Amino acid sequence: MAEVVKYQNIKPADKCSYDGVSMGEVMLRLDPRDVPTARARDSIRVSQGGGETNVSCGLAYTFGLRTAVLTALVEDPIGENIRNQMREAGVDTSKIIWWNTKNDGSRYSTNQKGGLHNGINFTYSGSGVIPSNTTYYRDHSPATLLQPGDFDFDTLFGKEGVRIFNTGGILTLIGPHTADLAIEAAKKAAEYGTFVSADLNYRSKVEPDKSKARAINNRLAPYLGFLVGNDSDLSDALGYETKSSKNAPFKDWLPAYKETILKVAGDFPNLSLIGTQWRGAHNADLISWCSVIYDTKNDTWYTAPMRENVPIRDRTGGGDSFASGVLAALLKGKDLETAVNWGAAHGMLVQEVPGDVTMVNQAQVEAEVKRALAGGGVKASR
Repeated sequence: MAEVVKYQNIKPADKCSYDGVSMGEVMLRLDPRDVPTARARDSIRVSQGGGETNVSCGLAYTFGLRTAVLTALVEDPIGENIRNQMREAGVDTSKIIWWNTKNDGSRYSTNQKGGLHNGINFTYSGSGVIPSNTTYYRDHSPATLLQPGDFDFDTLFGKEGVRIFNTGGILTLIGPHTADLAIEAAKKAAEYGTFVSADLNYRSKVEPDKSKARAINNRLAPYLGFLVGNDSDLSDALGYETKSSKNAPFKDWLPAYKETILKVAGDFPNLSLIGTQWRGAHNADLISWCSVIYDTKNDTWYTAPMRENVPIRDRTGGGDSFASGVLAALLKGKDLETAVNWGAAHGMLVQEVPGDVTMVNQAQVEAEVKRALAGGGVKASR
């Protein structure tokens, strides 16, 4: 097995066609805005998102980096809508596997009755003491049928070149062979010198059996350079328990999380970075927010400033934007202090706008970092 690439050895931009490539599921999101889904009738907002693909969208749209996605869609108007939205974010969609609707018996073919359909979810953002809630329709989506051999990794990583490859714990659990595909990709990435990151992103609505999730993700973890996961993800997806209460304040949570991370780093010496965002949810509209990164080789921790009692519009995508902020800093040659601050700022900002993915640029991320470091307020720009 090839040695896992460390964050210090990310390939230079001029040696690669892509800065970042993400592999995972992408869905069409229907947002009833301020009305719970059961009562929604009109004014529904349409967007796209996926736990892994959101990272490529953030890297491209916010940070101007060259990205692509590896996923599968049914070739119909919904699939085209999802593709077009990713194109608008600046993502290369040429590597999507398309399932035709001709029912012609070929590998990537389905009928026009929805026997196989693009994933859809309804996400109500919640308000006050009413929590956000997502209803999924993903069980028969083409991404669940992805398997080893579906993508030409020798061409992607070997001939075209990729600096960072990203995947995650949603993809590994959605289908019978998707974990094997993620491991195949991570092995090939290492073979060609590509840095690999993954967000555990455990979702009980994807796989309620935690023992199954742990078995699968423990197979993937040895091939990663950067692991993203908060204390609940580390428990649910890998089996590591953090000794802190569920609603512990950050100052009490952090020492317990550090203890857990040191165990993870000891068990997986391939990891050069481990990190997460921390969200203190006061209600559906108000959160506190922070992030932390651990450099395993240098035994050094980096923590962003705490943002306290910040009103938000949509809590979806904060972790994905944290990951893309960190990865963007690494890709642009920044230090880890900058990386943790970009991750925290980008993760915070995505929750200030509707949808899974960012609507801000790098200058806004840097301005938010500056504001948070100075403990400043918010001024109108006129």
